[in-house]
Amino acid sequence: MASATRDAHDGEGVEFIHEDDGSITAKDIETGLASFGDTKAEALRMLAEAIELHEGGGEPVTEEDLEEWGLEDSEPGDEELPDFME
Repeated sequence: MASATRDAHDGEGVEFIHEDDGSITAKDIETGLASFGDTKAEALRMLAEAIELHEGGGEPVTEEDLEEWGLEDSEPGDEELPDFME
């Protein structure tokens, strides 16, 4: 069972959740965003990146990026559902 520690004041701060597998999840109380890592420091770094991206930071993904990564540009709902989901 995971356990949590909270360091929040007035709906702000970070909650740390110690997962059963040994990883640590850092959750931003204000936004509800969360990320994880092997240590608190790593979880906080990943959470900071998630918050930055959530707030519009970072670079947009381009067609060239998708091609380089071997991914296709598709919109949700573009693909047919598998038989078991119809």
